[in-house]
Amino acid sequence: EMESKISEGGLNVTLTIRLLMHGKEVGSIIGKKGETVKKMREESGARINISEGNCPERIVTITGPTDAIFKAFAMIAYKFEEDITNSMSNSTATSKPPVTLRLVVPASQCGSLIGKGGSKIKEIRESTGAQVQVAGDMLPNSTERAVTISGTPDAIIQCVKQICVVMLESPPKGATIPYRPKPASTPVIFAGGQAYTIQGQYAIPHPDQLTKLHQLAMQQTPFTPLGQTTPAFPVLTVAGKQQISTTLPFQAITIFPCICPGLDASSPASTHELTIPNDLIGCIIGRQGTKINEIRQMSGAQIKIASATEGSSERQITITGTPANISLAQYLINAR
Repeated sequence: EMESKISEGGLNVTLTIRLLMHGKEVGSIIGKKGETVKKMREESGARINISEGNCPERIVTITGPTDAIFKAFAMIAYKFEEDITNSMSNSTATSKPPVTLRLVVPASQCGSLIGKGGSKIKEIRESTGAQVQVAGDMLPNSTERAVTISGTPDAIIQCVKQICVVMLESPPKGATIPYRPKPASTPVIFAGGQAYTIQGQYAIPHPDQLTKLHQLAMQQTPFTPLGQTTPAFPVLTVAGKQQISTTLPFQAITIFPCICPGLDASSPASTHELTIPNDLIGCIIGRQGTKINEIRQMSGAQIKIASATEGSSERQITITGTPANISLAQYLINAR
């Protein structure tokens, strides 16, 4: 009943849908001098906002009455299909890839979208012909999950309609921490205990967090003077002095291992124990252990996670290594 009301435009509820897009997709939506997005806004009647920032991913927020949202979605889906067709005219590929959109949905609504034993998501797939996948993990530092939809533009539009019905029927529970994409990586250098990022030809003092981390590493680790080691990282010369440089991936702290190429291995190893609530252990371990392995590699510490004990709501984590290894491992676990 709700579905028919929506499709007839009789149910004029205002909704907000968030999409996660790569820079190239955002460029396609914006168009030359913003003409494409302007046209989409005017023709659909929906508000379309694109998150700011030099990020590899951007959030596109579409707000308005349901019929305006569906028009905006249709325009985006057809624009993406046009892009696929244009890119294929220059390639040798014979089969046409589907249009793919990624929605960002509060995790508390994902259960209703999947349905008991996957019944709802199966029904949506079968009735629309679109592929729908709900990510297992939440997006970093948020309580939202990515829902990927792919298929023909028409299948995608039908699919979005059904997802909107589910979202209207089961509003989010509790507070939602929205996903905010991380800025693109920038090179970082260290000079005189201060971290700098390179912007154009200038070194700009970097936000406090990195400097503090750098100082922490300096205090806790016996360092060999730089000239006596062969750092495995590019070296920048600043004001006549060589400085270690590295390009940061999304998380600033990955610089940490690079600060200390001359680590003295004779630092005494110690052990530290942490307890983590059961419901948070998954985001620390990651899918098939990817995150915990990353933390082990980056920190250089040994990390053991105890098996779940019956009746306990917590898990024990044992970290072994030098004080610097341990403090970094703790930092990375907390960051997760």
